[in-house]
Amino acid sequence: MNFFATCPKGLEYLLKDELVAIGAENVKEALAGVSFEGGLETAYRACLWSRMASRVLLPVAEFEAATPEALYEGVQDIEWSEHLAAHGTLAVDANTAQSKLTHSQFIALKTKDAIVDQFRAASGARPDVDPEEPDLRVNVRLRRDRATVSIDLSGSPLHRRGWRERQGEAPLKENLASAMLVRAQWPRIYADGGALVDPMCGSGTLLIEGALMAAGVAPGLRRGYYGFLGWLKHDYVLWRTLWEEAKAQADEGLRNLRPAFFGSDSDGNMVQTAKRNAQAANVAGFVHLDRRDAVHVTPPPETPLGLVITNPPYGERLGDRAQLPQLYRELGQALKDRFPGWRAAVLAGDEELGRALRLSPDKRYALFNGALETPLLTFSLRARDEAPREAKPLSDGAQMLKNRLEKNVRHLRKRLSREGITCWRAYDQDLPEYAAAIDVYEDWLHIQEYKAPQDIPVEVARTRLREVVRVAAEVFETPRERIAVKTRERGKGGSKYGQFDQQGQFIEVGEGGLRFLINPTDYLDTGLFLDHRLVRAKIRELAAGKHFLNLFAYTGTASVYAAAGDARDTTTVDLSATYLDWASRNLALNGFTGNRHRLVQEDALSFLEKRSMQYGVIYVDPPTFSNSKKADDFDVQRDHVKLLMLCAERLLPEGVIVFSNNYRRFQLDRAALEPHFQIEDWSAPSIPFDFSRRHDIHGCWLLRKPFVNPWRT
Repeated sequence: MNFFATCPKGLEYLLKDELVAIGAENVKEALAGVSFEGGLETAYRACLWSRMASRVLLPVAEFEAATPEALYEGVQDIEWSEHLAAHGTLAVDANTAQSKLTHSQFIALKTKDAIVDQFRAASGARPDVDPEEPDLRVNVRLRRDRATVSIDLSGSPLHRRGWRERQGEAPLKENLASAMLVRAQWPRIYADGGALVDPMCGSGTLLIEGALMAAGVAPGLRRGYYGFLGWLKHDYVLWRTLWEEAKAQADEGLRNLRPAFFGSDSDGNMVQTAKRNAQAANVAGFVHLDRRDAVHVTPPPETPLGLVITNPPYGERLGDRAQLPQLYRELGQALKDRFPGWRAAVLAGDEELGRALRLSPDKRYALFNGALETPLLTFSLRARDEAPREAKPLSDGAQMLKNRLEKNVRHLRKRLSREGITCWRAYDQDLPEYAAAIDVYEDWLHIQEYKAPQDIPVEVARTRLREVVRVAAEVFETPRERIAVKTRERGKGGSKYGQFDQQGQFIEVGEGGLRFLINPTDYLDTGLFLDHRLVRAKIRELAAGKHFLNLFAYTGTASVYAAAGDARDTTTVDLSATYLDWASRNLALNGFTGNRHRLVQEDALSFLEKRSMQYGVIYVDPPTFSNSKKADDFDVQRDHVKLLMLCAERLLPEGVIVFSNNYRRFQLDRAALEPHFQIEDWSAPSIPFDFSRRHDIHGCWLLRKPFVNPWRT
């Protein structure tokens, strides 16, 4: 069975890990959710055990629904008597985006009418509507005029755990609190004997979720209502077995739980609310609460390590915005002075408030508290005996490098701001002695060392690279933890890049109004080629209304741009399953899912030889060389004519091939290609302004079939 679990944006990867842990199969992230496969037991476990999910949906139909009539007929084609008794109760939720049907309430009403009319026609009886706790809750999702109709097995949002009796003015949802705790490494800290402190605890959400997590209590154990309880296909015996298993585990976990949870708040009413909620969650005996200003927070006695985690006011609904920076500064100072050796995590309202803490975060995560994008900042607080070492003065060469880098930033800043560019190249071997490129990916730096001349001693090259890293950190005020460095090592066969990390850390960045995942540490490249920024923009321009094919697709960024340019559909081809999964995540991150966006794991030339589909735009950006075990060897200089001729067979008469590559000595074989194509050398216009020092960093050509006059004899 196929399922879809929804979640707030930013929690998809945590939710995926949860679902894999409970036994789900074929688990894939999407935008604000995760698809997975399994039996009914898997779905029940997801409802019972997921701390991140909002809902668990069972899709029952998918169809085109560009009109009210098409929506009504598609819903009527579902046999609803298999899911709901005629005398049962019903509710319908709906949402829509990029569709002709734009009113979610109308979509819900039309769906309800179709279901009720089917029952009335069959038996004369009809289900009643119960918006609170119906026997069957139906979810309808419209995207680009295509409807997905699902049974909502959760019934009500899963973040409602069943213990919250009262809440404050701006409550933190329980699944977001769980995500904060996991990102801040709370399970490991508790296992190591640490405590949890929240100096602005509000209604106690973080403390209670932290205690239930530490005790291994299933988050859905106290819920009295699920959407599957009145569903005709509900397996009562299976559910009861799973619930009793979770209840026994919770009882055991609570017996062994340590009283390691400490909260305070300046509002006495909120302290009382937190106490009542802790009692409802059966953790009151483990949580110490008192009234206190956040700036007066202190560590619990005889507790050398732990996690301070909090959700301060943002100024959106709580707090006077003008006063908040001072609050954040005082909180940051209290953490620095009183919690040496601890970890901290703060859900800051925005980047400005995060900077007001005056602490250097080791990680930054983009989370959404409702509609608000809020950065979660995590910190390792320096122990008192770890006073920062006084930095040595820069060498003359390093000072020259710093001057040059600062000049580059001043020169580019206004244009970058004007054009909304947040990922760009700041330095590219401007000084020959410092042979490296420095790329900015929002609040990350990616430094790549070039091959040093043979007459430069290895130790000198290493020293210079260390100076590049130090200078970049100073100029961009970036902590070392957010600087990825790719170094070359000398060995047999000459210079090569050394072993990369395997952190699996993906960072979300923006370009052209779209969002992409980069991995700054694990691969030679990050997943987003910055020098192809204008090539991608050109593809968005060309793709409108066209079938789009992306060959050697890598992480699918061109497919995302084509989809954003209203391509009719996209086909993304790459031989690597790793990169196709990455491409799928990039597409989903921007809302491009479903059968209009195909991903194909295959060699590009083999794909062209076997398929008959024709395309309006074909993007082909091959590697310089490839010797994969799964395909024949490829050499772009030797094989590009064959590749482009195969593309021509798949190209519609009015279509265009966008061909690029990064082989700097590449020569397009015009003699072989000009009889078959009109060729436009688009290399110079495709180089972004921040790559002006590397005008040959790639080549780009637009190839079209020559015009044929049908009247010519």
